[in-house]
Amino acid sequence: MERMGERRVWLWVVGALAAVLVVAGVGVALTAGRQGPAASTHTPTQTTAPTPTPTPTPTAEGFPANTAAYDITTLPQVNVFAVIPALPVDDDPFTMPLAESAVARGVGAPVWAYPTGEPVAYVPHEYPYGGTVLPVIEKQEHWVRVLLTGRQAVPSQGDPAQITGWLRVADVDLAPQSTAVVVSIADRTIDLVHADGTRERVATDFAWGTDRTPTPMGRTFVMTTRTVPEYAYTRGYPIVYWAVQSPTLDGFDGADVAPAAFHYHDNRSGPMSNGCIRVDPDAITQLATLPPGTPVMINP
Repeated sequence: MERMGERRVWLWVVGALAAVLVVAGVGVALTAGRQGPAASTHTPTQTTAPTPTPTPTPTAEGFPANTAAYDITTLPQVNVFAVIPALPVDDDPFTMPLAESAVARGVGAPVWAYPTGEPVAYVPHEYPYGGTVLPVIEKQEHWVRVLLTGRQAVPSQGDPAQITGWLRVADVDLAPQSTAVVVSIADRTIDLVHADGTRERVATDFAWGTDRTPTPMGRTFVMTTRTVPEYAYTRGYPIVYWAVQSPTLDGFDGADVAPAAFHYHDNRSGPMSNGCIRVDPDAITQLATLPPGTPVMINP
């Protein structure tokens, strides 16, 4: 079903070409830490959902500017461990992100569920497990909507799908995205789609999730890439973690998080994984070169 995103991929490529001409690239240094989210025993940050408010309607120019100052230390932090019920699940998962990414300025930036309300979380400028270079999925004069790490709920208690949030343009640095990853489960293909319109096929077969532990579908992004020697099945190859987590697992392998990923495995053909995409050495070597924030589209 790679064709599901074909027109959207073309729009992404056109946007990428325009962005590359006007914006310089951005690099994010990853802080050294423990060996990957799956090895952690960190307790998720659970917050209480606020009183629901109606979805606001933006003007023709978008939502109005908000210049208020906020103390982000009073807000829950967006990260791979966080469970923040106030943040909405992505409502358009099979549309490619725009060809831009956002990084919070300073220590971090407040995040809104909707721009006319109050901020419900904040995203840090840096975090040991990444997830701070955020694909833009909607852009207005004063606001950008982005994909985020973390979950609205764990699977046993609600919807664990990809979450989104709004940031003020004044709070972020924007940079172009030059590459996206497009996966087709049906065709067993993985392509890199470049800003010049070329497609580079990096895999023609792989393993994906079973019916009980399916691979999450739709758009997400590269959260972090790291080598985890403790995971012998990777044979020393890097793991490319995604922002989205398992649709059915609250945690995995003793951890309280379950991010999906690209990784190497000796057994790598057909529906057999716990939700990750298992690939061969050449494919994981290429995928591991992608910068944090690279959009990833998983098609059925």
